[in-house]
Amino acid sequence: MTVSKTAAALFKPFESGRLKLENRIVMAPMTRSFSPTGVPGPDVAGYYRRRAENGVGLIITEGTVINHPAAAADSGVPHFYGEEALEGWARVVREVHEAGGKIAPQIWHTGTARDRKNFPDSNADPIGPSGLSLTGEQVSEPLTVEEIRGLVQAYAQAAADAKSAGFDAVEIHGAHGYLIDQFFWDFTNKRTDEYGGDLVGRTRFAVEIIEAVRAAVGPDFPIIFRFSQWKPVDYGVKLAANPEELERFLAPLSAAGVDIFHASTRRFWEPEFEGSDLNLAGWTQKLTGKPAITVGSIGLDSDFTSLFEEGKGGQYAGLDSLIERLERGEFDLVAVGRALLTDPAWAAKIRDNRIEELQPFKREDLATLS
Repeated sequence: MTVSKTAAALFKPFESGRLKLENRIVMAPMTRSFSPTGVPGPDVAGYYRRRAENGVGLIITEGTVINHPAAAADSGVPHFYGEEALEGWARVVREVHEAGGKIAPQIWHTGTARDRKNFPDSNADPIGPSGLSLTGEQVSEPLTVEEIRGLVQAYAQAAADAKSAGFDAVEIHGAHGYLIDQFFWDFTNKRTDEYGGDLVGRTRFAVEIIEAVRAAVGPDFPIIFRFSQWKPVDYGVKLAANPEELERFLAPLSAAGVDIFHASTRRFWEPEFEGSDLNLAGWTQKLTGKPAITVGSIGLDSDFTSLFEEGKGGQYAGLDSLIERLERGEFDLVAVGRALLTDPAWAAKIRDNRIEELQPFKREDLATLS
C-alpha cells in the first residue's frame, strides 16, 4: 500500500466541546476477549498504551458490558461494573494518559445476540425488545417496561463510572444487531407500546439511555453514539432507506444529547444512498450538524477485503480517497480497526511516511495480537 499524497489532514487537531484530540485518528472498538472473568489486567492496559504511544488521537475500547446478568456473550469480554473491573479500567486510563492519549469506553449489552451455547458458564437468558433473535427465533419473553427502565439506569451508571475513572468520553454501542439496535430494527422489535412502532418510535429506548447518560455525566462530558444500518445476519439491511428517513432517525438521538456520531459501515468508500457519493458518516454529519466518525476497512488492502463473505469486499479505495473526503469535510474523525489491531504503530508510520514498514493484517494472528 502506498500513500501518494500527504496525510496531513489526518493529523490536524480536533476539538468538540470538552474533547480535544491531537489528530483525527480513532482506534475503533474491537472485541478481543482477553479479560478473564471480565476483569481487564495489566496486559490490557499495555495493549491500549502502545496505541497511544504511537499517536492514536482517541482510543475507543473494546465493548465493555453494563451491569446486567445477560449483557455479555463471552466470558472473556470485560465488564464495566464491579470494583475489580473498574480498578482495571482506571489502570488502563492512567497508562493511556501517561502516554499522551485520550480514551473512551464503549458500553454495551449484547441482547438476544447472546448465545447460551457459547457461554456455558452463565444461566441468564438473552433479552430483547420482543425476545426475538436476529434470525427471528423466539428466545425469551419480551422485555417489560420495568426491565427496560432498569437497563437504562445500568447504562447511566456505567457512564458515570467512566467519568469517575478518568475517561475522556463514553461511547454507547447502538449498532451491529445488539440490544439497542434490536429496538431500532423492525424485524426484532414488534412492540406495540411506547418502545415500538415506526422508525422514530423505535428510537425511544436509545433516547432514554442517552438522556440518562447525559444526566449522569453532566453537560460537558462527551457522549459518542455508534450506530449501523447493517446487521451481522444481513449486510444489506437499512434502518433508513433514504436521507429523509435517516434524518428522522437521527434527530431524536441528537436532541437527547449525542455529541459525536460513530457511523459504522463495512467499507468507508461506499455511498450510503443513490444519487450521492456521501457515505453514512457524511450523511450523518450533514443531517445533524454533529461531528461524525467514519469507519470501514481503513488501512486494509484488497487481500483482506476478499475475506468478507459477501461480494468479496469490492474494490479497495485506498488512503488517498479517505484523505480527500476528510479534507473536504465529509466527516471529522477516522476510526481504524484491524490495521491498528495488527500494528500498534500504524498511526506513527502513516504520519512519518514509513509506509513500507506497515504490518499486513493476518486473520490467523488474531489470537496473539497485542
